[in-house]
Amino acid sequence: MADTTGKPQATGAATDTNPAPRKSSWRYIGPGIVVAATGVGAGDLVATLIAGSHFGYTLLWAAVLGCLVKISLAEAAGRWHLSTGRTLFDGWASLGRWTTYFFVVYAVVWGFVYGAAAMSSSALPLQALFPDVMDFEWWGIACGLAGLAFVWFNKYAVFEKVMTVLVGVMFVVTVSLAIRVTPNLPDLLAGLLPVLPDEKDSVLNTLGLIGGVGGTITLAAYGYWVNAKGWTDTGWMKVMRLDNRVAYLTTGVFVVAMLVVGAELLHAADIALAGGDKGLVQLGDILAAEYGTATARFFLIGFFATSFTSLIGVWHGVSLMFADFVARYRQRAAARGEEVASGARERSWPFRAYLLWLTFPPIVLLFQGQPFRLVIVYGVLGAAFMPFLALTLIWLLNSDRTPAEWRNGRLSNGMLAAAGLLFLVLCVKQVWDQPWSDFF
Repeated sequence: MADTTGKPQATGAATDTNPAPRKSSWRYIGPGIVVAATGVGAGDLVATLIAGSHFGYTLLWAAVLGCLVKISLAEAAGRWHLSTGRTLFDGWASLGRWTTYFFVVYAVVWGFVYGAAAMSSSALPLQALFPDVMDFEWWGIACGLAGLAFVWFNKYAVFEKVMTVLVGVMFVVTVSLAIRVTPNLPDLLAGLLPVLPDEKDSVLNTLGLIGGVGGTITLAAYGYWVNAKGWTDTGWMKVMRLDNRVAYLTTGVFVVAMLVVGAELLHAADIALAGGDKGLVQLGDILAAEYGTATARFFLIGFFATSFTSLIGVWHGVSLMFADFVARYRQRAAARGEEVASGARERSWPFRAYLLWLTFPPIVLLFQGQPFRLVIVYGVLGAAFMPFLALTLIWLLNSDRTPAEWRNGRLSNGMLAAAGLLFLVLCVKQVWDQPWSDFF
């Protein structure tokens, strides 16, 4: 849309029922809580715990930097939605068909494997809490079905409220544990200095920690949650930016708290933690031995909240993106933020079809293990998504697709370029580390 000067204009206008505020306010925040809850999964907590157990507080600065990088990415996605009135997939589609092909393959393969991973991650703490109720696989199925039913029958407003409650549980658990193990404040502050550990591959380990803090495709989903909240035009820009900062401040608290636990509980005692989500079950056993069963159960409740928020967050956010993709493909017209705000996407058959895809086919993987070749493709696609997101946002937000006043400035371009380079390096490493000789 253009005015008489030819300048592109945002199309989403504030309505009388949902007027844009004159200034930002804490009472409006919501999508940021959702993206923080979804982005911080069990894998992020394990990675931070292991970093703390290996290096103490040395890489605290890297965890904080990771939050700043994700702030820039989520802010850019939200700014695109609000300044143009168009969805992110609509922006990608304007860059060429290759973006559509990438997204479709990513959504199908990634969703299939992630569905099993999310159900497994949610099942682990439940099985640890209630070992005699049912087998691990059935706990996973129960979590998947619960997520399906919750997202299927509820709109964004209810979804956000439940996510906020679960984030509160995560916050109380992680901060309480960090206080319980008694952080060494001088060492904690010293960890803010950018120092690399004196070990082999320390640079790549550090980059991995920066890149792994809170979110992959959920960063792209942030703009959709902004629209689902009812924010559709530039009048909400200040609110969105405050909301986004709250999101990664919250993420930063989780990450710092778990790094403190890793540094004080594991590093000091020279305890090695297993990789993957099972590392958190192992941490529960360590907490039980050190502080008693009640503390261990308290932690496992937080572990479940962390895993289940990621599950329902992806069930909702990525299904919303998939529904937007199908709508644009069928209509051959621009996809608008107002359509997401109306709730029509959440009631559409593509939204629910993708929900079913995330839930039922992955159940097979719970019983049979993850097929080797599929896992390799999943790993490569997952590694490629973040550089794809960073570089396409740079492209979109420096072109005439975005109104001039909302295009990237130097800081935003610098942060997005740094993010793109970081994730490109991690993508190459991920591809390099895959056992390709066994693939063929």
